[in-house]
Amino acid sequence: MKVAVYYSNADIRIEDRPVPEIGAGELLIAMKACGICGTDVMEWYRKPKAPRVLGHEMAGEIVQIGEGVSGLRVGDRVFVSHHVPCFNCRYCETGRESACQTLHAGNYDPGGFAEFIRVPELNVRHGTFTLPNNISFEEAAMIEPLACAVAGQKRLSVAEGQTVLIIGAGISGLCHIRLSVLSGAKVIASDINPARLEKASGMGAAHVLDAAAFSADRLKELNGGRLADAVIVCAGAEKAAADAFESVDKRGAILFFAVPPRPLELPSVRFWREEISVLFSYGAAAAEIKEALDLIAGGRFAARDMISHVLPLSRITEGFNLVAEANDSLKVVVVPD
Repeated sequence: MKVAVYYSNADIRIEDRPVPEIGAGELLIAMKACGICGTDVMEWYRKPKAPRVLGHEMAGEIVQIGEGVSGLRVGDRVFVSHHVPCFNCRYCETGRESACQTLHAGNYDPGGFAEFIRVPELNVRHGTFTLPNNISFEEAAMIEPLACAVAGQKRLSVAEGQTVLIIGAGISGLCHIRLSVLSGAKVIASDINPARLEKASGMGAAHVLDAAAFSADRLKELNGGRLADAVIVCAGAEKAAADAFESVDKRGAILFFAVPPRPLELPSVRFWREEISVLFSYGAAAAEIKEALDLIAGGRFAARDMISHVLPLSRITEGFNLVAEANDSLKVVVVPD
């Protein structure tokens, strides 16, 4: 089978590997679509672990079922979560599944950017979801990024009547815009890309701002003289973090959904006096995956509108370049040749 092996953003090699053999409780999936995540192109994060097969936004068709698997059949269309919790540790037992060590350690084999994927037993039990007929394989590649945004919204407790500033209007930012609007919040979005700001307006942002000329004063003009109740950082730039620090109101909260590569320096005295919370959100668990799937299936989140490019596996380097350059691309989806 063909796999795409990541060495760097500019060096992704199509190689031949044997089709994985599955054991009891496992599945073999023919990949039909796999999204390229923004974290996939973060070289400071990915290169230390290279070479490896990336891809964690994968949907496909079951082609083989291991002994003991029930409720699934060959030919079923499925989305498979790469990370699943154990549901036995103290984190899982207290509803903090995303802190589970098993969730962070597990994965499917060899990765989503491969023609065939072996799904381990735990992922079969807790991370395999049958797709309804109204969700295409390409749209299913949006389930995982949307689920991560759902998890972040839960941490931040976005609610009706709040003003939410979302910094960065790429895929993550657009997911947060839509979810915040669904929660009844007023959304203001910033980005340096005019096309993404236009998309943010289409997703329901009340106002959009050029991030290159962003100021807290301009935010106040658009928000009745107040700063934002909540700020969601969806861009991994130091300026994005600085803008967030300036934009959050007293007793407000900042959620870092993306982070710059260097450690942050917080204005801790001000945050202490004004009781400002700083939160981080990394991933999603099974409950958020199910919520994201339901949002797409129910038509409350238009996943198809997020997909800007669909490329065959043999052109994956082109896809990585599109995501890294972040010009006219949104969700770039890889499909088999």
